[in-house]
Amino acid sequence: MRRNSSLCVLVASACSALLVLSGCGSAENDSSHSSAASSDAVISIYGPEPAKPLIPSDTNEIGGGNPIEMMFSRLVRFDSKGKAVNEIAQDIKPNADMTQYAITIKPGWKFTDGSPVTSQSFTKAWSWGANAANAQLGSSSYNIIKGYDALQNPGIDNNAQLEGLKVVDDRTFTVDLVAPSSTFPTVLGYTPYSPLPEVFYKDTKAFGEKPVTAGPYKFVSWEHNKFVKLAKDPNYKGGLTVKNGGLEFRSYSDTTAAYADIQSGNLDVMDFIPTSALKTFLTDSSIQAKSQAGPIVQYMVIPSAMPHFKEDEEGRLRRQAISLSINRQQLIDKVIGGTATPATDFISPTIPGYSKNLKGSDVLKYDSAKAKELWEKANTISPWDPNASFTVAYNVDGGYKDIYDAITNSIKNTLDIKTEASPIPTFSEFNANLAHRTFTQKGMAFRGGWQPDYPSPEAYLKPKFISSAADGHGANYGDYKNSQADELLQEASSAKSIDASNKKFQEMQEVLLKDLPAIPIYCDNSKGAASKQLHGFEFTWKGTPEYWNLSK
Repeated sequence: MRRNSSLCVLVASACSALLVLSGCGSAENDSSHSSAASSDAVISIYGPEPAKPLIPSDTNEIGGGNPIEMMFSRLVRFDSKGKAVNEIAQDIKPNADMTQYAITIKPGWKFTDGSPVTSQSFTKAWSWGANAANAQLGSSSYNIIKGYDALQNPGIDNNAQLEGLKVVDDRTFTVDLVAPSSTFPTVLGYTPYSPLPEVFYKDTKAFGEKPVTAGPYKFVSWEHNKFVKLAKDPNYKGGLTVKNGGLEFRSYSDTTAAYADIQSGNLDVMDFIPTSALKTFLTDSSIQAKSQAGPIVQYMVIPSAMPHFKEDEEGRLRRQAISLSINRQQLIDKVIGGTATPATDFISPTIPGYSKNLKGSDVLKYDSAKAKELWEKANTISPWDPNASFTVAYNVDGGYKDIYDAITNSIKNTLDIKTEASPIPTFSEFNANLAHRTFTQKGMAFRGGWQPDYPSPEAYLKPKFISSAADGHGANYGDYKNSQADELLQEASSAKSIDASNKKFQEMQEVLLKDLPAIPIYCDNSKGAASKQLHGFEFTWKGTPEYWNLSK
């Protein structure tokens, strides 16, 4: 990247997700942590079947998210340390109060169908994704842009555009926000902010099966429940050096089988370790193994509409009792092989703004006596049916069986109530149940987890807990709504210093610790395995392998 190509909102380090108005130097090229030469080899990767078509604004899970990340470049990208650098953007300039951004894109970028990437490739795509008529899972990602609320009105034309987006010319556009935001430039690295070509709007369903993209890789084929294949895009103009000929994301119904293929050399890399191997994988001489602090947080979500667990006094007491019933450290030591840390808030220790001393965080510590006390107090409000079962759903193909068996046994043994883990065969089916609120209708809690899309507390708190991401408009699958939490999140995003922003994010989390719309359980290490013949096996800041850096 040229030294004079400035990201005027450069995230200076993984410890900063806020505005820097000067000193924007050249960005490093994320090319290599190894000396291996580039090759034409296709790298095989463990990856769940995508839950949805491959559309950036409609994907919020890793099965589709990882391929999309590699196919769709955005205005900014994040290096391995979480630092934001320009990708398609040439300049991102805020006005004085950070309510408007002027964005200029670099010349020469093209989609894989040969059409140019222009200002309208962004403005039209973001408007389509925000529009309620198009029912995109990532719709709430755009709610900071002026005109978002108008696109949520019933009967809105599905081609209606966001009022806050104005095209100046083919390479320049402006974005007007509903409130000041110092985090908006970092948000531009989030998947829903990808550009889309004009061919997308001709047949969105067909596009989702065979996307036309602009990024390090281009789409080759998708055989459902088997693989998604990508090839290196020779016309890619960004800052990554691609060291292989392509990627093949392979679906497995059993993570143990995937691990066995790593051991035998029939699979190149996976960023998940089955529970059966957690205690031994680091010393397994047949593989390359890695485990390091990572950004993924695992939750248990209890829907706000669930009987006895609503957002009222009884519901809060029962949620707290459930949380206090979970022996997190024992779970980590005995089931997860020590490759995680107990959750103390709703984000990861690797993210700026993390705290282990928030008011109310004691509810995340195992305390059987307190759990029983709160459960009985809830019973004085509305008695719990002794024949009822507290049920938690999870997806089998993610390797969560032993984990959720242990969690539900801990709850059962502490509270002396019927508790069971309910297995769902595949991640795709699990996500369909989330989308259709099947678990909510059945009165079931369910496994939740989150891998942030940019290095800020906002990347956890906004998609999971803001009101506008409920009711099918995002990843707030428990449909939690709290105006106080919403206001604190907005105040955090509008703050003009890192410390002020993080303080507001922490205040929001203190509201969440009281309500417990989701119960944080543990923070996963970034861990994975690679075959012995693979070169360049390193993790990104978000805990996924640096796919472009892999070679054989």
